[in-house]
Amino acid sequence: MMSKKMRLGVFLMGAGHHIGAWRHPKAAADAYESIDFYRQVALLAEKGKLDMLFISDALSLTEKSHPSELVRFEPLTLVSALAMTTAKIGLAATASTTYNEPFHIARKFASIDHLSNGRSAWNIVTSYYEEEAYNFGDLPHPPHAKRYERAAEFVEVAKKLWRSWERGAVIRNQQTGIYFDANKVHAVNHKGKYFSVKGPLNASALPQGEPVLIQAGSSTYGTKFAARYADVVFTAQQHLRGAKRFYRNLKEQVAAAGRLPEEVLVMPGISPITANSKEEAEAIYEELQSLLDEETSLAFLSDYLGKVSFSRKQLHQPLSIADLPPTNGNQSRRDLIVELASREQLTVLQLARRVAGARGHHIVCGSPTQIADVMETWFREKGADGFNLMFPYYPGLMETFIEQVIPILQQRGLFRLDYEGETLRSHLGLHEHQV
Repeated sequence: MMSKKMRLGVFLMGAGHHIGAWRHPKAAADAYESIDFYRQVALLAEKGKLDMLFISDALSLTEKSHPSELVRFEPLTLVSALAMTTAKIGLAATASTTYNEPFHIARKFASIDHLSNGRSAWNIVTSYYEEEAYNFGDLPHPPHAKRYERAAEFVEVAKKLWRSWERGAVIRNQQTGIYFDANKVHAVNHKGKYFSVKGPLNASALPQGEPVLIQAGSSTYGTKFAARYADVVFTAQQHLRGAKRFYRNLKEQVAAAGRLPEEVLVMPGISPITANSKEEAEAIYEELQSLLDEETSLAFLSDYLGKVSFSRKQLHQPLSIADLPPTNGNQSRRDLIVELASREQLTVLQLARRVAGARGHHIVCGSPTQIADVMETWFREKGADGFNLMFPYYPGLMETFIEQVIPILQQRGLFRLDYEGETLRSHLGLHEHQV
């Protein structure tokens, strides 16, 4: 029996990750702003003993945005509501360090950690959509390197704020009239390049000490940031060879940063389509592909590649890498998509249809045993410590996975039979921060 356990999150994204998901007859087309839907899938994830729910975010949209990103709940508001419905599963919400202030974010995650009794996680992003800048004044979107520089100081300030109340500082002794111990509450007095924050935070010590910190990005700056701050890294990997390379490189950077490699979990996204056979699963995938809107798929690809305008003639030709413009957007995803096009010699239209399925994440079609086999191979061969599950449509494909794949992983000793702790850090096998 294997002692190390696989970690599993589920990436919730309205009706599904496939661009055509909302049109599928078994998808919840009105999921995007339905708390009943999110409550249903949260309870389903908890029934499957998954580690956490993962909610993404962006602060802008266009008329060609992914349907699951056009209208949606603000993540911290959503996980606050789900904290009241669930009891064990972790709650990961995305928040940008480019268009927020550290005091606000530190306070909100402190509140969620208290509300949920220690189940909060912060997916730290620097905002790669340039359109987000237009919602916050007239300044241009900061360059990639500057965004990560600001993110590092942002997280340092948040950490100081979470430590500003020592554990045991709140006394509330009704007989003595002593409410708190002022010697255990500390000002932050941070003055840096981007922020000036006095503190302390108006929240007592968090149940987890601090939220689980997630970093989603695989660029040079992103992995350097992750090695220093992250507990979990969410990454897109197309194949095991690349996943193993990323895993090895990141763990080496973690060690170079003075941390233990096992303190940072690598969880690639995976988009599983489970059916009675591989042929049936592939038929589901082709059914979803038949629901794609070509213009939206091409706009989606264009955005990742740096806002390229494709002519009708180019759609049926291989992607010309030499013609791609520089981008201030998602660097690592663009590299992954370019590599995919080159490796499989895809035309622009074929590439757009592939990216529409799971935005460059690994799509796996198969029987429950075949899906479990792929996950076990990546896990045992050090391509992953676990996965962020990205179902093409919800809730049907998620139900099948929970009912048919999770039991196989449990029988193989790869996944927990039940929750053994109360906090997200305990689920993930991470140490709790002392304050």
